[in-house]
Amino acid sequence: MAAKRASASASSDVNKNLDVYDALIGDERAKEEEWRACSDEELNALALEYRAACAELKTELKRLGARVMGDETFDCDGDAGRLANEGTNDVDGDGEDEDVGNVDDIDPREWRVPDQCIPVHANVTTYDWRRMYESEQFDVIMMDPPWQLATANPTRGVSLGYSQLTDQHIADLPLPKLQTNGLLFVWVINAKYQWCLNQFKKWGYEFVDEIVWVKVTNSRRLAKSHGFYLQHAKEVCLVARRGEAPLGLKDKAVGSDIIFAPRRGQSQKPTEIYELIEELVPNGKYLEIFARKNNLRDFWVSVGNEVTGTGLPPDDVKAFEEMGAVPAAKYGAGNR
Repeated sequence: MAAKRASASASSDVNKNLDVYDALIGDERAKEEEWRACSDEELNALALEYRAACAELKTELKRLGARVMGDETFDCDGDAGRLANEGTNDVDGDGEDEDVGNVDDIDPREWRVPDQCIPVHANVTTYDWRRMYESEQFDVIMMDPPWQLATANPTRGVSLGYSQLTDQHIADLPLPKLQTNGLLFVWVINAKYQWCLNQFKKWGYEFVDEIVWVKVTNSRRLAKSHGFYLQHAKEVCLVARRGEAPLGLKDKAVGSDIIFAPRRGQSQKPTEIYELIEELVPNGKYLEIFARKNNLRDFWVSVGNEVTGTGLPPDDVKAFEEMGAVPAAKYGAGNR
């Protein structure tokens, strides 16, 4: 009898949290209109409430013995693929499209930063870049911005749960001060392709090339993922130059503008892009912005709020405690 009562109580708690979740999400179209009418402060409050409901629901499921895929199943900071497919990228359900070599599976306490890497754990929008650009200039800068999408339903049914940045926050990055002469590599999404080309000119860069990463599975099939009109199986990295070519630049073309490589963990770019850059500009000074722990590499300076895999930078934690939000992070629809 006691066990039955405990089970009934637990089920009631799960249902209660599901009710909270449904109330926050509800009908997607109706919620989109509601969110568009919200101020930034109201959106931040809804995000906090949503996070709390997800956390409580996950705790109850674990207590009942349900299988929860690490922290990914209800991780509000996870990407669309992980939320949709419970920690894998098996879109077709055939078991062949799982992420390969996902460093996110490693316990942060066991994660070791490469010996010759310089990780900077910081929010790139509030970081004091002056200390860096006054002491160093970089031959190569690469970044994979968390682009903010213009709609709450960008992939037709798969919600993006991670925080995003507005175009203005990305435009405000002091790239011209970090690089007098050199190459800039920017990973873009379709909706930001033209914006990025325009922004190159404003930063003082000239567009010179692009690299396409074709994602494949273990069986060398296309690793198709979600998209609005078509399923996406590639990512594009635009290449621009500022000033003169970096001193170490090879005097002939190297590598290829196509990379065939497996899809790995969230936001984890293929090792081949780093190898290509290092071959193109050997012994250069390399900077990655919006870096994560799964992208750390010897001889690179890596700046980002997830380079340690142990949570937000101290300044962001303090801001979250005081204001209930991380500076510059955006959730929901619109690019305001």
